[in-house]
Amino acid sequence: MTKTKVLIIAYYWPPAGGPGVQRWLKFVKYLPEFGIEPVVYVPSNPSYPIIDETLLAEVSDNITILKQPIKEPYRFAGFLSKSKSKTISKGIIPKEKQQSTIDKLLLFVRGNFFIPDARKSWVKPSFRYLDTYISDYNIDTVITTGPPHSLHLIGLELQKSSGVKWIADFRDPWTTIGYHKQLKLTNYAKQKHKALEKEVLQKANQIIVTSEVTKKEFSNITDKPILVITNGYDRNSVGNPPLDKKFTLAHIGSLLSKRNPEVLWQVLKELIEEHADFAKDLELHFIGSVSADVLESLKLYGLSSYINNHSYVTHNKAIEFQKKSQVLLLIEIDSEETKCIIPGKLFEYMVSNRPILAIGPKDSDIETIIKETNTGSYFNYQDHDAIKRTLLIFYKSYQEGNLKSHAIGLQKYSRKALTESLSKLILWEL
Repeated sequence: MTKTKVLIIAYYWPPAGGPGVQRWLKFVKYLPEFGIEPVVYVPSNPSYPIIDETLLAEVSDNITILKQPIKEPYRFAGFLSKSKSKTISKGIIPKEKQQSTIDKLLLFVRGNFFIPDARKSWVKPSFRYLDTYISDYNIDTVITTGPPHSLHLIGLELQKSSGVKWIADFRDPWTTIGYHKQLKLTNYAKQKHKALEKEVLQKANQIIVTSEVTKKEFSNITDKPILVITNGYDRNSVGNPPLDKKFTLAHIGSLLSKRNPEVLWQVLKELIEEHADFAKDLELHFIGSVSADVLESLKLYGLSSYINNHSYVTHNKAIEFQKKSQVLLLIEIDSEETKCIIPGKLFEYMVSNRPILAIGPKDSDIETIIKETNTGSYFNYQDHDAIKRTLLIFYKSYQEGNLKSHAIGLQKYSRKALTESLSKLILWEL
């Protein structure tokens, strides 16, 4: 039986690390089981802020991987300040009052000279290469995934040229993403971003988003069909390590300057002062980049001595931390724009059998999923007393040896089930 061929245009691909690579790595893994042959197109010389060589083992030898070179401006920015350009490429932006002249310059150049983003130079050469490939190899559908959202412009050009079916996948929003306001955009740049976003949303045959909030936002811009396919969890080779003996609270992923839950630090300070056993048992584990602002806040609340900062680890090592920690922390920025953000780690948290303590904006998609699956507790930044009560309940269960989550309805978030939904969209109207 001949399989439907799908060309997937992505920037993040192994050995890139972090959550951005996981989504399409897993889709590509399972698409062949649903009668679809994926062909993956990625840069041959990318500038990834995080590397995880272990993910290469998940790429099947049977998958066709096309690679073409890309001009990476972050390499040139490194001549000004290697550490600052790498930090900004990770999405860690200092508070405005703390930004140096170089910080401001890099942000201004990134926002106004590279629209929609720093990978825009890859659009034209990719179009020229892929336009011929689509014709020569009978590609039925093209899928672009962003960010970087410049990749959607490749899909736009290919659709105009060949009439190929084009699906645009948005892992994050475009003009309403939280950091967009920090790029020091001129009015011209703002309007250019919005015009490109509108053109992509109105020209793509199908649109995929990762959250209901983003679907609602995009529905105000386009009448094209929008399907929500969240991120998810997959089978992994990590067993079930013994639980930490200490009362560990672990956060996996970056803690940005604005992702700084001072309400939690205040609660922990109070519990340490009020309960001698709690002070003896508490440990904080941070796995990933932590901004200087967050570390300073922790110091002000007297929590520095409780911190174990592990920086970035491999994906399997991150899963091990999730499974052995007593409580998993999920922190999102408190803003209207972040209601739609669902970190990929949430789904791996949910199957770790550990309770989640999440803090974020009111009425977020994270809140809906955690409540629906009974995998933890969700709070707003004003919920001081409720957070304190819940931590005491968790701590008592920890002391009694029966702290765990009681998840329900997780199967629909498995990577294979999500890929089945994607396959139906690909095969529809072919």
